[in-house]
Amino acid sequence: MSLLNPPELAERITSGQGYTRAAGFRVVHVEAGKVELALAKKDELLQFGGHFHGGVIAAMVDQAAGIAVTSMLPKGKIGVTVELKVNFLAPAGGEEILARAEALQVGGTIGVAKIEVFSKTQNTETRCAFGTATMRAVDLPKSFA
Repeated sequence: MSLLNPPELAERITSGQGYTRAAGFRVVHVEAGKVELALAKKDELLQFGGHFHGGVIAAMVDQAAGIAVTSMLPKGKIGVTVELKVNFLAPAGGEEILARAEALQVGGTIGVAKIEVFSKTQNTETRCAFGTATMRAVDLPKSFA
């Protein structure tokens, strides 16, 4: 099985068009089955109390899971979300949030990942969310081929 090049594909997916680019998601580290994404704090991503909005955190969980699972799929395939669950554990009021995802199981059509999100202030990280996601393998859009 020929695996995708995780760093190249992760960067193309994250910096392409749409929400992830507009929000400012960036790839910190990626390897087969694992990814770390970061997102800097900016006003348009916050809720009324000044913390990262739950929808932003959920989107980051989704993106990280997708990259982790996709990196384990055969060349020409990408993981799209079938199911997503997020538990919010603490307010995310740091300077940035980090999502660390790991593919737990990847088969021919379905992959499952676990994701932890941390709120980071200088050198301190606080776990603010935990999630799981199920992804379905579909053909990579021609624009990514």
